[in-house]
Amino acid sequence: MDSIVEVFSFDATQPLSLMSNYFMMALLIFGVGYLALRRRVTLRTIYVVCFSLFIYYKMAGLYLLLLLGVAASDFLIAYRVGECRERGVSTRPWVALSATINILLLVYFTASNFIAESINSLYGSGTLDWTPVVKVVGVSFFVFQSLAYVIDVSRGTIAPLRHFESYLFLLSFFPKIVCGPLVKARDFIPQIESPQLALSREDVGRAVTLIVTGLFKFTLISQVIGTLFVGPAFASTMGDGGLVALLAIYGFTMQLYCDFSGFSEFAIGLALIMGFRLPDNFDAPYKSATITEFWRRWHISLSTWLREYLYISLGGNRKGKMRTYVNLFLTMFLGGLWHGVSLTFMAWGALHGIALALHKVWLSVVPGAKKVGSEMRPVWRVLATILTLHIVAFGWLLFNAPDMATVGTMLHNIAHNFSFAELGAMDTLSKIAVGVIVVGYLLHYMPRCATEALRGVITRSGFVVQCVVVVATIWTVAQCNTLLGAYRAADRAAVEEFTGTTVTATNAGLPAYGAF
Repeated sequence: MDSIVEVFSFDATQPLSLMSNYFMMALLIFGVGYLALRRRVTLRTIYVVCFSLFIYYKMAGLYLLLLLGVAASDFLIAYRVGECRERGVSTRPWVALSATINILLLVYFTASNFIAESINSLYGSGTLDWTPVVKVVGVSFFVFQSLAYVIDVSRGTIAPLRHFESYLFLLSFFPKIVCGPLVKARDFIPQIESPQLALSREDVGRAVTLIVTGLFKFTLISQVIGTLFVGPAFASTMGDGGLVALLAIYGFTMQLYCDFSGFSEFAIGLALIMGFRLPDNFDAPYKSATITEFWRRWHISLSTWLREYLYISLGGNRKGKMRTYVNLFLTMFLGGLWHGVSLTFMAWGALHGIALALHKVWLSVVPGAKKVGSEMRPVWRVLATILTLHIVAFGWLLFNAPDMATVGTMLHNIAHNFSFAELGAMDTLSKIAVGVIVVGYLLHYMPRCATEALRGVITRSGFVVQCVVVVATIWTVAQCNTLLGAYRAADRAAVEEFTGTTVTATNAGLPAYGAF
């Protein structure tokens, strides 16, 4: 009995990961029921919602009530907004109410620790007796998703949903609940209510390819780089060498991409195999030759959300050039705060806001300046791509560093303490991680036709071979997770023995991007 309770209860010390063996087994059981109900819309919707809520509970515990509260609040508000539109009454008060509720939630979970620390630093330790707030799994994503729904109803883009279970489906759909992608309600709601979720052979091949490549990128590249090199390097346990610092920046640049894009591909593939189409979220962003192009390729669903619901609401480019530059800066600065409230995130958002504004200026004053790399000559495209990559990589240093002092230390080490001899002094696991970083970049810069060729092979291979490929990938990922888990446990034990304090694993069960 105790073991059964444990299976269905939340463990705060080990929240569920969507890459865990537990989830894979739960998904297999879920799939059997889904196949039986997939053509019965209402039962299918309720079944998926129940499974999604259970999975979220296993990841976040009683914070499930927060998700349900946001869903109930905005479902009712959107219904009122729809009624106001029908009567020709202003919808602004209701939209403002939704925005206030959602923004206050975001502020509480992302900014309250920073505010409390600032007050205590200004007026003395203990001025504010504050228990640190733990950021809730996926809160930024389901809050943005819910707010966008209310705004879309207000704009007349969609009609308010009549059934609460359909809205819960939109908000809690388990493949996207942790890290998106954010979906447009007008594109996703018709899928929820569709009696037919037909899949072509090409759809199955694409889904399998996305699941396999997503698992590969997330675990065999991102997790290896992060565990064996980036984590220790940013924690200053690998010395103060400049080469280590530089490789850590390049490593995190690739780690975050493989982590987030791998998780997104896994989610998109998983949804597609169920018959639901989520938008693509990444398009080889480090091939970008300008910062504008980068934001068209990186976290596409968030970029679209920021443009449609923030940048345009601020005035977009409709109020003159100077206002356009200010709006770009504010959009990216607020986007940085969305990830978390700290000086490093503020600096990251400001960097990208300034870079986007400067690129707008460049396009307006330099004859022949191009917006994207495909319009450039090959030599200029290569040089521009290298420059853009390093601007982005510097931004990721700000993004990942715990504080600005760490940023300064790492840059100082690169400038004044750099030696290639550091590579030879690294242990075997660190060298393996460096090799994986190189492999990650090589795979990233492969031409698109290579990915399309892989998808074609998997599509033509047939159902049995596709199952074998998926099972083999899951088995490999499970073995890698076991080895990395043992390494992390041994590393924590060594730190605890050395310091005499207990080290708690943070952000357990989440991709690295889920921490931001």
